[in-house]
Amino acid sequence: MNMDVDLDGLFRHNGTYNYEDDYEYNEDVAPGAGKAVWAPVLYSMVLIVGLLGNGLLLAILAQKRRSWSIADTFILHLCVADILLLVTLPFWAAQAARPSGWRFGGFLCKSSGALFNINFYCGIFLLLVISLDRYLSIVHATQRFSLKKPRLAHMSFLSVWILSLLLSIPWAFLVARRDPAQAQTVCDHSFSQAETGWRLVSRVLHLTLGFLLPAAALVVCCSFVLQKQRTVTLILPLVGLFLLCWVPYNITLLVDTFRSCSKEPAETESCLKAALAFTWALGCMHACLRPLLYFGLCQNFRKQTLGMLRCAKVESQSSLWGLGVGEEALPDQNAEEEALKQIECEGHQVQLPQC
Repeated sequence: MNMDVDLDGLFRHNGTYNYEDDYEYNEDVAPGAGKAVWAPVLYSMVLIVGLLGNGLLLAILAQKRRSWSIADTFILHLCVADILLLVTLPFWAAQAARPSGWRFGGFLCKSSGALFNINFYCGIFLLLVISLDRYLSIVHATQRFSLKKPRLAHMSFLSVWILSLLLSIPWAFLVARRDPAQAQTVCDHSFSQAETGWRLVSRVLHLTLGFLLPAAALVVCCSFVLQKQRTVTLILPLVGLFLLCWVPYNITLLVDTFRSCSKEPAETESCLKAALAFTWALGCMHACLRPLLYFGLCQNFRKQTLGMLRCAKVESQSSLWGLGVGEEALPDQNAEEEALKQIECEGHQVQLPQC
């Protein structure tokens, strides 16, 4: 019996099997999938908390409308700006959650981007206006805003909205376009090769006129106010909250701008896009955190809020916020008023015996 085994055919086949053809690992799937999970959840939480907080704030301001102060008007403008941002969050959440991306057309794309930018500019410029008023009133004893002449305050707030609208013009370049890299439709800036200069100009305007200069002025004003007045008023936590939420986004935007100008390798582009998305979401959180800040720091506002939730009538206080905008008399004026009262009292004391 022949027990030999022919192994020639087995060892003759020396070809290699290409496993890469049957198994492909795509590194871009993980970041997109992660964003599709955390972004809608975060936007939904910010939307719910923000609408509840700002809606309650509007209801309390409506009850106090007959005795509004300049501080109430300032809080109202901040509230309106936050609501404008909140109504755009469902669109951004849907874009992050849906594999197809943006499905709301070009008009809503431009409108959502513009409202986001208007909220940012209104927030920082309104804080700057009130901080300058507090600086002049406390450090230089010069009160600009007054209940007797509220026209200057209203003109300042109107100028803030107009300036915010003008600075938001670059968001007209937002379009809903197909991104081959992400295989989906995105709402993003679309600049042609000849319009790359406009992109750089819009970034420079945003970072300098829209953020760096106002932020530096806010820090300077708040520093002088703290040196002169040891008690912390509401304006200082408001400024701190705004900077805490928006500084990371603007730093990331600055890094991305330098990367685009220096034409660095594209390996860092995906990381910067992820950082911009995360810090952008962090900036949006201030729209729901501001009402929580009012509730925690303003005792009169807290009493009004709890009274409204319990359906109990609470007597309206002269000030809900403790900002002191247009409500405090200057030290010299206080001294003069006390002197006049003392003279009047002395005059009455002299006339009493004659009667």
